[in-house]
Amino acid sequence: MKLLVIEDEKDLSDSICSYLGKEQFICETAYDYRMAMEKIHMNEYACIILDIMLPFGSGMDLLKKVREEGKTDGILIISAKNSLEDKVQGLQIGADDYLPKPFHLPELAARVNAIIRRNILGGNNIVSFNEISIDTRAKQVTVKNDPVELTRKEYELMLYFISNQRRVISKNALVAHLWSQEMGTGENVDFIYTHIKNLRKKLQEKGCGDYIKSLYGMGYKLTDQ
Repeated sequence: MKLLVIEDEKDLSDSICSYLGKEQFICETAYDYRMAMEKIHMNEYACIILDIMLPFGSGMDLLKKVREEGKTDGILIISAKNSLEDKVQGLQIGADDYLPKPFHLPELAARVNAIIRRNILGGNNIVSFNEISIDTRAKQVTVKNDPVELTRKEYELMLYFISNQRRVISKNALVAHLWSQEMGTGENVDFIYTHIKNLRKKLQEKGCGDYIKSLYGMGYKLTDQ
């Protein structure tokens, strides 16, 4: 799943991204208010890690604007301003959680995972679609309880499909969610077909139904219809 780390201290931002990357998250970064707003308007994130003190603007103002615009991305505030007033204000405006600095990276990861479980996965570690199950804590996909060996991108694809089951997902949405940090503007996105083809093959080899449907001119859909 894709995260946005909004933190102007580059060393801290790099440490957060390095640790969460090992936890199988895809991390994008923003170092100031303007860059953060641009990325939030262009993409959707499973969780946004937000510092309050930012160049060119306040993290609290950014949080308020994001919620006023109706975006539902999970938001975890991280701040050196460990005051009850700031914590209450952030939660009232619409943050999902508040973690004071300094913090341990394992706790940050646990808070992020908790937000994602609540907001996207309905509070569960296990999400399912027919005979397919994903243990988001173990990062494991199974078909009829038989583990499926997937690459990181294939796992992220499967989790994205199962989190958006029975919805049409465009190629551009898949790129924005899984590859936007790695691609240049205007780059061909047909490579997605290869990833989905490999994912479908691995699932079917385990006896899974062919549920990932290609909809011409529209994108893809995980469905049993």
